[in-house]
Amino acid sequence: MITFSHVTKRYRGGTEALKDLSFTIEPGELVVLTGPSGAGKTTLLKLIAALERPTQGSVLVSGQNVGKLSRGAVPYLRRNIGMVFQEGRLLFDRNVFENVVLPLRIIGMPQREAAKRVRAALDKVGLLEKEKAQPITLSGGEQQRLAIARAIVNRPAILIADEPTGNLDPDYAAQLMDMFTAFNQVGVTLLIATHDPILAARSTSRVLHLRGGALQA
Repeated sequence: MITFSHVTKRYRGGTEALKDLSFTIEPGELVVLTGPSGAGKTTLLKLIAALERPTQGSVLVSGQNVGKLSRGAVPYLRRNIGMVFQEGRLLFDRNVFENVVLPLRIIGMPQREAAKRVRAALDKVGLLEKEKAQPITLSGGEQQRLAIARAIVNRPAILIADEPTGNLDPDYAAQLMDMFTAFNQVGVTLLIATHDPILAARSTSRVLHLRGGALQA
């Protein structure tokens, strides 16, 4: 499903964010990526979604070499990848429903089918009754659940999350991890980046440790 083969990511000035990474995430697996701030976790996730390209090595996602995709092919790759960012990236000038329906409108899904998909996603994250609410009125945990609903509305095969619990209290964080586990149980492949060792320890999944851009044994 996801394979990194001797991947290095080097930025201008010579800074190496990632150094010779090799690992595979199998279909249906849940993997937690840990490491301190600046370890390279965000860069790794961006490579999967073709938000960045590797300097060396290859990143394969569902058999596609992401680093060699044309610009026109990237949107099709991302249709199968749900992305949850730490800061949420919500649209605060649109209500809950409008935030979640946006990815479906981009791909031209008919309005009736899109509405059914949105309400199903909101129901999964416990926000169905707030579809007309403005994001600013939601709690931090609810805003993050809204971001998750938007990420899963396309029913992606892969879900990647960058520090999804970073701004939440322990109870909300635990609820979100339970939600991710439930998605995994229905076949979604998940990669969750966190610097929280407690959350990593709470997970029964495989854990990858990243430090200074390199995987630790």
